[in-house]
Amino acid sequence: MASVARVMLDSPLPQLDRLFDYAIPPALASEVVPGVRVTAALRSERRIADGLVVDVGDTSDFDGALAPLESVVSPARVLAPEVWALARRVADRQAGSASDVLRLAIPPRSVAAEKKWLAREAPAVVPVGAVPAVEGYASSAVESAVDGRARVALRSIPGIVELPDGSSVGRWALTLAQAAARTVASGASAILAVPDYRDQEQLEAALRSVVPGELIASLDARRTRPQRYAAFLSCLDDVPRVIVGNRSVVYAPAAKLGLIALFDDGDPLFAEPLAPYAHARDVALIRQEQQSCAVMFAGHTRSVEVQRLIELHFLTELAPVPLVTPKVVPTVAQDPQSRGDAGRVPSAAFRVATEALQAGSVLVQVARPGYVSLLACRRCGQAARCTHCAGPLQLASSHALPSCAWCGRLAGGWACSECANNTYRMVTRGSGRTAEELGRAFPGTRVIVSDGERPVTLVDGEPRTLVVATRGAEPVAVGGYAAVILLDGERMLQRESLHVGDDCLRWWSNATALAAPGATTVLVGVGGPLAQALGLWQQHSYAAAQLIDRRALGFPPAVRVASVTGKPAAVQQALDALLEVPIRDVLGPAPVTADGPRTADGGLVRAVVRFDYAHGSEVATALRGAVLRGATGTRRPPAGQKRQRPAPTLRVKLDDPEIL
Repeated sequence: MASVARVMLDSPLPQLDRLFDYAIPPALASEVVPGVRVTAALRSERRIADGLVVDVGDTSDFDGALAPLESVVSPARVLAPEVWALARRVADRQAGSASDVLRLAIPPRSVAAEKKWLAREAPAVVPVGAVPAVEGYASSAVESAVDGRARVALRSIPGIVELPDGSSVGRWALTLAQAAARTVASGASAILAVPDYRDQEQLEAALRSVVPGELIASLDARRTRPQRYAAFLSCLDDVPRVIVGNRSVVYAPAAKLGLIALFDDGDPLFAEPLAPYAHARDVALIRQEQQSCAVMFAGHTRSVEVQRLIELHFLTELAPVPLVTPKVVPTVAQDPQSRGDAGRVPSAAFRVATEALQAGSVLVQVARPGYVSLLACRRCGQAARCTHCAGPLQLASSHALPSCAWCGRLAGGWACSECANNTYRMVTRGSGRTAEELGRAFPGTRVIVSDGERPVTLVDGEPRTLVVATRGAEPVAVGGYAAVILLDGERMLQRESLHVGDDCLRWWSNATALAAPGATTVLVGVGGPLAQALGLWQQHSYAAAQLIDRRALGFPPAVRVASVTGKPAAVQQALDALLEVPIRDVLGPAPVTADGPRTADGGLVRAVVRFDYAHGSEVATALRGAVLRGATGTRRPPAGQKRQRPAPTLRVKLDDPEIL
């Protein structure tokens, strides 16, 4: 019997990011095995901590007496060896803690779901049956990539397909479902990651048409805790499954992993907002290297990060044969006078919508939800602000008084702070206002609004139906839309971000992909390379051009970046730790207030470190050391008082997509 357990403690403290050796009491010897939850004494904190057993053995490198484990929480082995290896690798790459990664990988425990899983009979292997070939690509191209455990970038085919049960999904969903079905039929598991629940509903519907339902495990935050934990436990069974979810699904345990596929990897929802901030794309690539499975990045557009990997010959491109090119008409070249609020729906788009409404539904994409999201003074044009908190004023409906978008206060007696004028005009129209205007422009038409407050995932596609949706909230129409109108393009491009062009092209392409074959998409008020890439359906060419520009400027993904945020002294100490590391340069430090509250002895500052991929491990190690030094430093207390540890202020974030 093993006598020593190596435990990863569940703690956010960076100094505890290592395995601790504990003695296994004789009473627990049969229960302590790798993967189980345990409790152990943490003497430095004088408390009992939760942990996961990573390994057991007979010896320890610690010379002193080992503290015994307190208890075994459950016999369920929830930490799979491949998940631990992945968590350790991701944490080291991102200068983070493995316990933070495991918190993303293993859902919160549900006792009832766990007891039911432990009492189950051994699951039987369910036959998949014949898997149809993936159509639209070169003969057996997708199948060969899956069977050969290849790394591919798949250009998804635009359009809507009808499944045997009568439901409609994007064609991309059926392609991924068929690739996953082939993987399961070969005796391996597949992990499919999508940005949000809308995509997940389509993918699950497509999967049910090619894979038995009991082989599909859905891991997403919308499910209740028992449901999510039960689905996670089912992934621990030695039965091939298709595991579907959002960004954290890339950490799911999987028996004999054969495929990891991400749809629309450029979506910001794949960027993890919690430490250690690892993007799902990077996690998938690390796991592919560790487990030698196939990896597939599919989408109607191509992220610049994937384009870089293609140019390095790390990924192989798979394009449809023959190419499918939707009909896209940019109005900026046809009707230059249509720009601005006065011509929000130009005559060309109006004619297309009028004709299309006779045959089916029409989709109108807008930038913002709500009624009117921004008001301005009618006389001087100054943005209308709340007199209480200086937040932007908005209108909830045509009959409502202006209210603050931040504090919610009504602004009945508002007057401009610049010219004292008390009248305002609408600057940006939201989905509600647009629906109202289009309802008047097309009398007798049913108008459906889909946004964050009124989510709609499917419409019947009947004629004289107008769907007004915010970007990313477009529902699927049965048979596809008869026309797609893309409004507010110029306003979408006004956002200050390195990825603004990539995001806009992705929003427009995903909406265009919902159109029926031969239907017209009208892009309003946008020209140049973006309109050309959308019109020719050559999104990969735009990504290639962006990568050239970023190489010249030294921007990601041509280089890697790390942000170091904290008090000036702490940031400088972290930068000093990089003196012996080969980095490109450091931008800053510069004052920052948005990332955190001001400290007692001054504001926070942030420095941006740029470095090459080859030196990522050295940079991460040096910055991790700086974080540890800041967390373990102590100050001498007054006589008679207990020694105190100051709260660390240093935060390191690698590959932050919003730094530049």
